[in-house]
Amino acid sequence: MNERDSAPGGLALIEALVNTLDVETGADALDTADGRAELAIAEPDAPAARSLREALRTACLAHAGHVPPGGEAVSLLDQPGGEAVSRLDRLLADAPLRVTVDETGVAALRPVEEPPGLTARVAAAIATASADGTWDRLKVCEAADCRWAYYDRSPAGRRRWCSMSVCGARAKMRTYRAKRG
Repeated sequence: MNERDSAPGGLALIEALVNTLDVETGADALDTADGRAELAIAEPDAPAARSLREALRTACLAHAGHVPPGGEAVSLLDQPGGEAVSRLDRLLADAPLRVTVDETGVAALRPVEEPPGLTARVAAAIATASADGTWDRLKVCEAADCRWAYYDRSPAGRRRWCSMSVCGARAKMRTYRAKRG
C-alpha cells in the first residue's frame, strides 16, 4: 500500500517486520515459511517476532501522534523501583549488543551473536536510527483498518497515512460525507 521507498538503513527491517501483518485482511506473513525467511527467523521464533512486531507498531503509532487501543500513547508497565518501562523496552532488554569502534574511530552497536537474532538486529537498528535522528520518522498509518508502517519523508515530518491516494483519500472522503450528512 505504501507509495514511497522503504525506510533507510536498519529501519527497513523494522518497517518490514511491522508490515508482516495485513491488519485489513488478517494475513500474517509470519505464518508462512517465505515470510519468516525474509526476516531470517525460524518457525519457533515466530511468536516472539509477533510480540516484537506489535510493540514496534505501538512505538510507531506514538511517533505519528496516535493513541493506540487502550488509551496510552506508549504502553507503560510499572517496574520495581517505580520506573515505567515500555513493552518494547522490555523486549529489547535481552538483545545482546556490544559497542564496536572501527579503524576510523566510528562507534556502533552490533549484535553479539552470529548470526544475530531478530531482537538484536532490531535493537541495533533502533539505536542507530535514534542516533541519526530517523527513528521518529518511522510511523504507522492513521487508518485503523490499515496500520501499515511507513517512513515519513515529508519536510515537516507530519505525514498521516501510508498512502495519500488510498488511506488519505478514504479519510478525507469520510470527513466530507460526515459534513454533508
